[in-house]
Amino acid sequence: MIRTLWRSLEAVHAMIYFVPEADSRYRDAGLDRPGGYFASRAAALGEASAEVVISTFYNFNPALVRARVPRVWETVSPQRVLELRLAAADEALGKVLPDDLEEINELARRAAERSAEMLHGRTLFAAHASLPWPDEPRLRLWHAQTLLREFRGDGHLAALLRHNITGLEALVLHAAEGDYAAETLRKTRGWSEEEWAGTAEDLRARGLVGDDGLLTAAGRELRQSIEDETDAMNAPAYDVLSEQEKQRFVELAAPLSKAVVDAGMVPGRR
Repeated sequence: MIRTLWRSLEAVHAMIYFVPEADSRYRDAGLDRPGGYFASRAAALGEASAEVVISTFYNFNPALVRARVPRVWETVSPQRVLELRLAAADEALGKVLPDDLEEINELARRAAERSAEMLHGRTLFAAHASLPWPDEPRLRLWHAQTLLREFRGDGHLAALLRHNITGLEALVLHAAEGDYAAETLRKTRGWSEEEWAGTAEDLRARGLVGDDGLLTAAGRELRQSIEDETDAMNAPAYDVLSEQEKQRFVELAAPLSKAVVDAGMVPGRR
């Protein structure tokens, strides 16, 4: 149920990484696409160093990060990037979300504010939790899911660390599930073909990935353990909601995410 709660509203947040409304604003501010991504997601941290972004984003090639951070802050301030990001979210979501968001906003905000009571060990989440709540209803919903997403994400990193899985290993294992194109994950995170192939070979030697490039039984067990631990660490964010309210959350949120997906605002799986 915890994963269903998160997934039911996730597209409402995730679209910000793909919509042209964001890309065009970052480009006009002097940032290329990777620079816009790093700056927009890291801006809540202030003028973050490359090392901080490498740590909190986890699975990007450090060379890709260092090529743009901290140089992005010479081009545009963190505060300005936050403003551009919010304006992009407002414009994009204004095309697909209904005006009546009162009930889902109330539920999502309660969960987000509950998560903000648990800042310990969640650096990127804590930075976003320090940002003010927007006034516009669709932006309040976007901000709530942003917090819930980063809360879950920081917990996921803790699970990966507990299993001694590096960022690149996490990507290769993710691709080996067969739902996402390995080339897309490799290129967007800045890893070379040689680095990817070498890591895939290491995971094969450890019995986690088969010769077909897909997860073995041991690999599936590891991935399931990581996801289950992530869910367990994410669960407290929603414990403020009753079981009936959780069901209502999904009932209200799922059509909103579907509207975002149907509008082509987030990429699909294979």
